[in-house]
Amino acid sequence: MINLKNPNLYNNRELSWLHFNTRVLMQAQDASLPPLERLKFLAIYGTNLDEFYMIRVAGLKKLFSAGIIVSGADRLTPLQQLIEIRNYIRTEQIRVEECLKEVLSKLETEGLHVKSHADLSLEEKIHLNKFFKENIYPVITPIAIDVTHPFPHLNNLSFGIIVKLFDNDDTSVERFGIIRVPRVINRFVELGNSTYILVETLVAEHVADLFPGYSLIKFAAFRVTRNADLEIEDEEADDFMEILEEGLKLRRKGAMVRLEIGSRGDEEIINFFNHHTNVYKDDIYKSSTFLNLSSLWQIVGNKSFAHLLAAPYMPRVLPPLDDEDIFTTLDKQDILLFHPYESFEPIVKFIQNASKDPEVVSIKMTLYRSGTNSPIVQALINASESGKQVTVMVELKARFDEENNLIWARALEQSGAHVIYGIKGFKVHAKAALITRRTNGSLKQYAHLATGNYNPATSKIYTDMSYFTSKDEITNDLTRFFHFLTGFSKKGFLDELYMAPTQIKPKILSLIENETKMGKEGRIIAKVNSLVDENVIRALYKASQEGVKIDLIVRGICCLKPAVEGVSENIRVISIVGKYLEHSRAFYFKNDVTQVYISSADWMPRNLEKRVELLTGIKDEAAKEKIIQYLRLQCSDNMLSHELQKDGSYVKIKKEDAKAINNHKMLEDFVTRIAKATKNDSSAESALLASKLYSES
Repeated sequence: MINLKNPNLYNNRELSWLHFNTRVLMQAQDASLPPLERLKFLAIYGTNLDEFYMIRVAGLKKLFSAGIIVSGADRLTPLQQLIEIRNYIRTEQIRVEECLKEVLSKLETEGLHVKSHADLSLEEKIHLNKFFKENIYPVITPIAIDVTHPFPHLNNLSFGIIVKLFDNDDTSVERFGIIRVPRVINRFVELGNSTYILVETLVAEHVADLFPGYSLIKFAAFRVTRNADLEIEDEEADDFMEILEEGLKLRRKGAMVRLEIGSRGDEEIINFFNHHTNVYKDDIYKSSTFLNLSSLWQIVGNKSFAHLLAAPYMPRVLPPLDDEDIFTTLDKQDILLFHPYESFEPIVKFIQNASKDPEVVSIKMTLYRSGTNSPIVQALINASESGKQVTVMVELKARFDEENNLIWARALEQSGAHVIYGIKGFKVHAKAALITRRTNGSLKQYAHLATGNYNPATSKIYTDMSYFTSKDEITNDLTRFFHFLTGFSKKGFLDELYMAPTQIKPKILSLIENETKMGKEGRIIAKVNSLVDENVIRALYKASQEGVKIDLIVRGICCLKPAVEGVSENIRVISIVGKYLEHSRAFYFKNDVTQVYISSADWMPRNLEKRVELLTGIKDEAAKEKIIQYLRLQCSDNMLSHELQKDGSYVKIKKEDAKAINNHKMLEDFVTRIAKATKNDSSAESALLASKLYSES
């Protein structure tokens, strides 16, 4: 009997995430992509790594400092994980910097340049000197450091330069100072629309203006990363919004977890900086290029060079949603949408139309990450102000969106909406909307359930699924769900939907167990962002041992090890990384009667046990088939897929002599074909044609 709790059967969560970010880096290294597209993936890589340090590394360091030995199924201690993480990142940093140099070189051949101040012509320097005096000098902060000028507190993600100076009147007198570059100043100074200047080199050129009577000996750019994980004790909170606001202020002052130093930083500068900040020496990273990869978004957004990005795609609104009133449509049929291929606009109109419809009496929604300038939130405000009953669950604990959500929560409250802004002990991560409308003298309800957020901006770059229905069994359950959110309930059970933390995990385990009983006749395809939960992994191992064929499409963290003899030989794991960020969660279980589900929840303990999530069974046959074919297409992808090996590494799948299958491109093409085929026909037959084209994929 094989012990399925053996630590050797599990990948470490943090190292698995690092492998995911490596797959993002591989996109940046792909020479077949346009250079600005490659730069975009470097920006994503940097943004991802910043958050990883602010949350995951910060958490491990805190555990280590407290002397707590806590580990996952792999049994690595916090210290062991920190050592592995540092080694991994230092090794990968060489590849990152080589890639950046290569991409910048490619951009130069296209006429787009990133330069230092020293590389400029005299005319360009004169122009930038004027720019500095007018736009940077008034807002920049030079800080002397000596016995009367203590070393300043540097907020999370602070950027600036540290300078060593000599006194012009006595060159034997040397001083250190810091020049903080606030976030209101762009990381790169634009010279025309084709040249960017590293802001630190421009600032260093004007040290004499900032420290009169002193001259520059040397300088180096720096960047600080702090613990940004909010610890909100909401069980004791009388005013949760007030507690959260205090937490947001404290985030800027969290413990320092990483110090990045620019290429000019020598041992003296590093030692001086570290003497005052006391960051652990192994968490100091020196760059041979420039700091803050996430700032590359500034260059990626240059519209004059948009042709150096991947070809844009316009999401489509397909029949019958392109013409018919959505409530009329949902009276006749369910609708399933794949974003970003099918437009998010019908979801926006669903809420906007409801806000204006005199027959609509109430709108209930969950909001996790709604974005800025949200048309959906504005529609809810309008609906509330016009007298409709509006109930909104705004999750204030949505990480890094807390401040934005605070603003929306207050605006909704001021409009008269009933706002719930937290459930004690849990995050509400479910994505759901419910509209109640008068129809022929009685009330009729319409539901929208989704795998992704109500955010029109991210809907263009995230792959997600939306499900519209007016089926009573679903809408009745959703009514109860919202009652659970607004009221008191210790038994949050639904009949047709499944809700975490009480129902989803048992349901998933039950579905896997049913396939296990089928043996070699069993079949599972599951698509999630992360797979961490030990109970789910062990259930999958048992199913594999009984001969069930299992395909897992896991974008990021995967603690399960495939292809282990006697344990997971029937399990294949792939990760898809490409033009769009894979975000949807969908599940296929063959069994005697095929079952298909979509969900807001990943297979992680935090989703299954510590969050309010929803799992939706798809009963509409056309929608079912559409999801199954989508999952099969992703399993066949041989252009964007990386296959997980039993040692935890990933291998890019090569098409060799097989037909090239890029599921992102194919779905763009399929939806375009459907839109053309149904352009002049919005009948039910055209909707069936759309489903047929999907199934033929």
